[in-house]
Amino acid sequence: MKQNPLISIVIPTYNHARFLGRALKSVVDQTYTNWEIIVVDNHSTDNTSEVIKDFSDPRITYLKINNNGVIAASRNMGIRAANGEWIAFLDSDDWWTQDKLQECFKAINDNVDFIYHYLEIASNKPRYLRPRLVKTPQVNAPVMMDLLLNGNKIHNSSVVVRKNLLLEIGGINERPEVIACEDFDTYVRIASITDSFVCLPHTLGYYFVHDTNTSSIARKDMSIADRNVVDDFRNLLDHQGEIKVEARLNYTKGRFNYSNGNYREAIKNFLYATVHHNNFSFRIKALIFLSVLVTLKLPYIFIRSSKTAI
Repeated sequence: MKQNPLISIVIPTYNHARFLGRALKSVVDQTYTNWEIIVVDNHSTDNTSEVIKDFSDPRITYLKINNNGVIAASRNMGIRAANGEWIAFLDSDDWWTQDKLQECFKAINDNVDFIYHYLEIASNKPRYLRPRLVKTPQVNAPVMMDLLLNGNKIHNSSVVVRKNLLLEIGGINERPEVIACEDFDTYVRIASITDSFVCLPHTLGYYFVHDTNTSSIARKDMSIADRNVVDDFRNLLDHQGEIKVEARLNYTKGRFNYSNGNYREAIKNFLYATVHHNNFSFRIKALIFLSVLVTLKLPYIFIRSSKTAI
């Protein structure tokens, strides 16, 4: 019978006191009990410290850091402080089901290095006609190439990974150029060492969509950081791989341009993605955006272009 390994849960936070208690309670309520929590606080100015004090559990460690806007630095502090053989990540605005750690423990064996699972999307606003599930696919070997070609579908709050692998890759990338894609970079680098990634096809947690995180995503062109991650491994791609990656990046950039009203550029991005990517579902998503742009936005684009020319 395998022993219950200690699982260290790293929770970075900043001014999320209104969410943090829910995240902590979801760990305290776990059916699997051999865990520790390391909260790494970027010197919050709200009542974060009071929230943590309400949990009088000796398994909770509270650390502080000045991360200068680099959340990877907070996670790395948590990794260094962790005593467990396995590291689990939990964002302070997300939370888990009570059986999350137990189900992940069941999947642990000598042939598994990295575990992740589905998350349900929760929101503080109605999400009409939007997905309710982050249904992550099983990545296929070679996992590194799967991630580079198809992008990151693994959500940070679902990951449980061997600590020694995180140490072997030198921790999470703190370069400003990969901010918002540092998790993707981490998974690619781990995949350069092992293909033993396992997806549990169960909903074992909740990804919370709220005003703060949705507005920050809308303001940021994620394709830039994504491209910076890929550039470190571009020598591994053949010609067809280069084209597929470029199509994927154009799709991401198209979504950014669409969200920010850059409709002409968005059309170019989605056209490129549709023509050059060979995945059927990916093409369908790009075509849906194109159809919306062409039927609803194209007349406006022509009018605006005409006014500019006068």
